[in-house]
Amino acid sequence: MTNDKRSALVKAGERLDDLQIGGLELIQDPSGFCFGVDAVFLSDFARVKPGETALDLGTGNGIIPILLSAKTQGKCFTGLEIQADTAEMARRSVAYNGLEDRVKIVTGDIKEAADIFKPAFFDVITVNPPYMPAEHGLRNSDDARAVARHEVLCTLDDILRESMRLLQDKGRFYMVHRPFRLTEIMIKMNHYKIEPKKIQFVHPYIDKEPVLVLVEGVRSAKSRVTVEPPIIIYDRNIRPAD
Repeated sequence: MTNDKRSALVKAGERLDDLQIGGLELIQDPSGFCFGVDAVFLSDFARVKPGETALDLGTGNGIIPILLSAKTQGKCFTGLEIQADTAEMARRSVAYNGLEDRVKIVTGDIKEAADIFKPAFFDVITVNPPYMPAEHGLRNSDDARAVARHEVLCTLDDILRESMRLLQDKGRFYMVHRPFRLTEIMIKMNHYKIEPKKIQFVHPYIDKEPVLVLVEGVRSAKSRVTVEPPIIIYDRNIRPAD
């Protein structure tokens, strides 16, 4: 890529982060909400088969569809993002990586997703949603970080209701969330006919409580849940390099 094209896509104050896969880089604004390890774990957990279409709800800077485009052989990846400036930045990342043929970013509201897209259209839906209820420690509902962390613009019900409408029969749903809401997640997935099929916990250390939970659900499937071996992020026996 020429320096002129690079400067046109990366604005002042933004940075390029190396995604450590396929030479991909992501444009991020350090003053806003930047992606974390939860997005990486979700992109590893989700299965997108060759030729399938996938939708990422609340895609933010587009990290999930961009990573999935490198990790899977899916046909098409779409990201839905309500914040126009964040969606525009995600589109620039798509263009920067030359992924326009496989990745599309759409500006829109999760609560209206089934009206934006065709019903029962997607094989896979992924979501890294706000973890905290809107009333939990929220101070500024206009802040981009608050929108990413609290259920200000959408709730778990909104996500599951629209996913139920957008997934094909036996389509797969993948979400990363906090373990303290797992009971609520299981109950609501069942209510919206997305049957939990696989659960995997993420622990910081082997002797610490999990900090994340990855959940797979299948639209209109029979009830049967598998708990996968846990992911342990750090090993106390490995000392950092000097």
